[in-house]
Amino acid sequence: MPAAPPAAPPSGLLLFIRYAFMPNNLGYCGGNENEILFEHAVEGRPDPRLAPMLVKFTGAVPYLRTIAAANGIGDPFDPRVVEAYWIGNELLDHVEAGDLYRSLDERFGAHLPAKVRAQVLRKPPAGAKPFHLFHVLDVYRHLESEAVGMATMESCRISWGQVREVDGASVVVDRQPLVQVDGKLALGEARAERVLRAFEGRGFADDLAAGDWVSVHWGWICERLDARRLANLRAASATHLALANQTI
Repeated sequence: MPAAPPAAPPSGLLLFIRYAFMPNNLGYCGGNENEILFEHAVEGRPDPRLAPMLVKFTGAVPYLRTIAAANGIGDPFDPRVVEAYWIGNELLDHVEAGDLYRSLDERFGAHLPAKVRAQVLRKPPAGAKPFHLFHVLDVYRHLESEAVGMATMESCRISWGQVREVDGASVVVDRQPLVQVDGKLALGEARAERVLRAFEGRGFADDLAAGDWVSVHWGWICERLDARRLANLRAASATHLALANQTI
């Protein structure tokens, strides 16, 4: 039995929405309840009736279930589980390679060419975990028949940036881009980029100041990151970037 899971942040449902909101708004995943989800997340109103809406995020939810089961947690939207999938935490350490392997094979095995299937399924024994960046670089890229380019992978991954300037609905952050070096993926030197933090004056990161660290998904600020979350996101991202490069 794994050690006691870390203390839970406030609401896993709302934390999930913070990260899933923008790709859902752009029409890439989830159902058609974007406005409802946004309202609840902005106003900090968790509601059990949100769960059936979030189950429609069929790319992410099976990973949540795998993490929850491995840690003896009954709710896949437990905030510790949601955090583990999007930005990483110690719950990922308790997911056995066989559990992730079986989940991937059941979900994607029949949809992948034999060579690609073998590449994807070799990753759990090599150390892959049910982490969002793993899905982006090693699964999603192949499901889209290699049509997913650098720009899409860059937008889809959860990245981090340090606030340089706050300018109303947008924020200038110093952020490392995803680049290719000698045919392999890497993070480049940090550069200033403008990202969005609000629609009609509302978002998930109201009280930002220069020097704060934030997470970014599809050009949208998901939340302010404390030192622990920032370290976890950096570490899990480095691990899965290296794993992706094994088959690129």
